[in-house]
Amino acid sequence: LKGGEEEALRGKIEGDPLLREAMAYVAAIAHGYHDVELLERRQIGRRLLSVSRTCFKRVVYLAMAHRLTGDERHARRAQEEMLAVAGFRDWNPSHFLDVAEMTAALAIGYDWLYHDLDPDAREVIRKAIVEKGLRTSLRGGWWVETENNWNQVCHGGLAIGALAVLEDEPELAEKIISRAIRHVPHAMSEFAPDGAYPEGPGYWKYGTTYNVLLVTVLQSVLGTDFGLSRAEGFMESADYYLHAAGPTGLFFNYSDCKLRGGVAPAMYWFAARRNDPSLLWRERDELKQFLSKRHRSSNSSNRMFPFLLIWARGLDGIPQPEGKHWKAQGRTPVAMHRSGWGDCGEIFVGIKGGSPGASHAHMDGGTFVMDALGVRWAEDLGSQSYHDLESKGFSLWGKDQDAQRWQVFRLNTFSHNTLVVDGQNQRVSGHAPIVSHSVEGSLPHSVMDLSSLYQGQLAAAKRGVGLIRDRIVLIQDELVSLDRATEVRWGMVTRSVVTLVDAQRATLRREGKELTLQVLSPSHAQLETFETAVPPGDHDEPNEGTCMIGFKVAVPASSKMRLVVQLSPGEGRENDFVKVKPLADW
Repeated sequence: LKGGEEEALRGKIEGDPLLREAMAYVAAIAHGYHDVELLERRQIGRRLLSVSRTCFKRVVYLAMAHRLTGDERHARRAQEEMLAVAGFRDWNPSHFLDVAEMTAALAIGYDWLYHDLDPDAREVIRKAIVEKGLRTSLRGGWWVETENNWNQVCHGGLAIGALAVLEDEPELAEKIISRAIRHVPHAMSEFAPDGAYPEGPGYWKYGTTYNVLLVTVLQSVLGTDFGLSRAEGFMESADYYLHAAGPTGLFFNYSDCKLRGGVAPAMYWFAARRNDPSLLWRERDELKQFLSKRHRSSNSSNRMFPFLLIWARGLDGIPQPEGKHWKAQGRTPVAMHRSGWGDCGEIFVGIKGGSPGASHAHMDGGTFVMDALGVRWAEDLGSQSYHDLESKGFSLWGKDQDAQRWQVFRLNTFSHNTLVVDGQNQRVSGHAPIVSHSVEGSLPHSVMDLSSLYQGQLAAAKRGVGLIRDRIVLIQDELVSLDRATEVRWGMVTRSVVTLVDAQRATLRREGKELTLQVLSPSHAQLETFETAVPPGDHDEPNEGTCMIGFKVAVPASSKMRLVVQLSPGEGRENDFVKVKPLADW
């Protein structure tokens, strides 16, 4: 946000009712910061991250409000906030995300408010950016070359800091920026080939927003992003984020992902850059819902919101997306199918493959979620608080087959909508790709090969999900056993009230709606429910209101078996069966 750009920005905002509301929200939150205590260095476990993020939010909201309203009180308060954290003994470099976000916070405030800061304060803030942020980063760390979100956030935040002090620290800034340009492609390679983000849509919002900030500040200051935005799959990743939520508004929350995404400012940048307003089909509704609620200034959520005002174009007349089906290969293959974009009652099913060894991954290859009639029927329990587990002595980030991570119920195979073979977890070394995908005809579908996830447990395993005539979801597994008898459990977590009608049929009811679950194969399957609300470990968080519906079957040695489950939304659908055919014939 360069000097002199405020007038055009104010004009754009004034010309759009929704952007006017968004600006009013930013101003209201900024006003709220005048009545709160200044930040203190309070570390929770090994993280100072909540303080860094709260600082980011306060500074960006206050600075934006000042730039667009001219209210000097906002600039004064932002200066006080920045001086407070500049006085911390350090920004917790042992957990470097904390440093990166704090550096970005002060750099944006320093840049946006440069001429409004007292000269002495300006010098203190600049010195903190340099000494507590940039020079600290010269020690390096695993984040420099990693392929996960730490790479994007750390390099993005530090590059913002470097560009803010470029005139005073040219050699240091060049080191930081050159390092970012050289190493951010490690993380951006994860978007290839189709745009899926391995860590799920929640971490897409985090890592990709910092990636977009990096691209935009490089363009703004240096006139080029050095080709970063041309990375394979990067621009397509906006399609991934669009498709990764069902008509309920809930994410396909695989890996360490929360159910709801909220407003995603980066999507406004993608929509403008690609000249594709349909990318904002869900974002406009998210923005309306967000602005309709009351908000407090006290937390660090929605800290990126003010960038929406810079990146957004007009929000009237946004067209529906054209495609109803989407898939991507890559480190975590994923596919989503839906009946349409019309309203929350549309049907949606998503399935994922990949490997438990990926960043933030669970042992959930083949898992699926399903929406219909405005209800999420097939659930993913999500993740558990990192600090909660770490405070209980858990080594949460190990990825060996016997790592403590897999003792957490929400992370292991037993809590997911997939297969459990002989009571064992999936194999960390396995990887499930998409082997078939079609958007044609009456059965759009995706098929994944899960075989390597069950190495030593099954000779072969494939799972297909199909959306039949936009009315029925089909989950079909084709298994080949080893030279011994095997027990396989099929399961689906739900928050519905489950009624077992007979051995192979159940009625699920929730929010006044109904869904029929029917086992079409094998004919001897016996439906039952399994405990998920009270998980087995003392360290596990309860999952109130949930259960798993499923069945166990014995697969004889050296044999094949097909498991087929039909999910039919709406009342009176218990006799509406589909014809079973091999996955090869889908």
